[in-house]
Amino acid sequence: MSQDIIADALNKMLNASRAGKTTLSVSRHSKFLLSVLAIAKLRGYVKNYRVENNILNIEIGKLNFCQVIKPRFVVQVEQIEKYSERYLPAKDIGIIIISTSQGLMTHHTAEEKNIGGSLIAYFY
Repeated sequence: MSQDIIADALNKMLNASRAGKTTLSVSRHSKFLLSVLAIAKLRGYVKNYRVENNILNIEIGKLNFCQVIKPRFVVQVEQIEKYSERYLPAKDIGIIIISTSQGLMTHHTAEEKNIGGSLIAYFY
C-alpha cells in the first residue's frame, strides 16, 4: 500500500480515464486531496466529487493527464516558469498546483500574487 494518498487518487483517475470510465471511488482520502480536487474541478478536469460513507466518489471531466510531482520541489516565483515548461505540454495548456503560505493555488495565481511554494501536482 502506498503512503501517498494524492498520488494514489490521481493514478486511479488517470487509469479510469484511459479505460473510458467517467466515475471512480477512492477509499483513502484527506482534506489535502479534497483541496487538490477542488482546484481541478474549477478548471474542468473533475466534474464533481463527494464523500459518502467515508468513500470519495469522483466524476472525471476533460482529463488528458494528471500526475503528482515527486519530489515536491520548493520553488521561488522566478522558477515557476521553468517547471511549467518541464511538466506541461504547451504554454497555456494545463495547470500546476502549488502549495503556498496562502493555501493551494495554480501556478498562474502564484505568479500573479508573486509567491512561491511547493509543487504538488499537474493536470492537462
